[in-house]
Amino acid sequence: MLKSVNILNKRARFDYEVIDTYTAGIVLTGTEIKSIRLGKANITESFCEFSGMELFAINTYIEEYSFGNQFNHKSRSERKLLLNKKELKTLHKSVQAKGLTIIPLKLFTNEKGLAKLQIGLCKGKKNYDKRESLKEQDTKRDLDRIKKAYN
Repeated sequence: MLKSVNILNKRARFDYEVIDTYTAGIVLTGTEIKSIRLGKANITESFCEFSGMELFAINTYIEEYSFGNQFNHKSRSERKLLLNKKELKTLHKSVQAKGLTIIPLKLFTNEKGLAKLQIGLCKGKKNYDKRESLKEQDTKRDLDRIKKAYN
């Protein structure tokens, strides 16, 4: 029926250490879902912020729908995220008390065709942590090549 859409934020796992992940719904307007289903979205520069007790995705880019008319949406706007009250309270407390941040990790469509955003409660990495993660990736890649050569 629908092809699944997976738009990843590869930069998030490199710059941040993900502590916990949540799946949130997004309040979309107009032709935004059509652009997402075409894969015309970008979440690399986006972040999440609280306004009162509501969570919003800021700086998320969803390209304007090419077949839209005067009812087309804005490409960069605040989009409300839908979570349970309990999840919102725990996220709000951890962001305020521990100095953590909320970063979008993946934008996808579920089996019903609805757009969902996987967000992560993250802590920033230092430069030496980033170098360590690059070293781990290199050694893993080398080991995979060696294993493949022997098989």
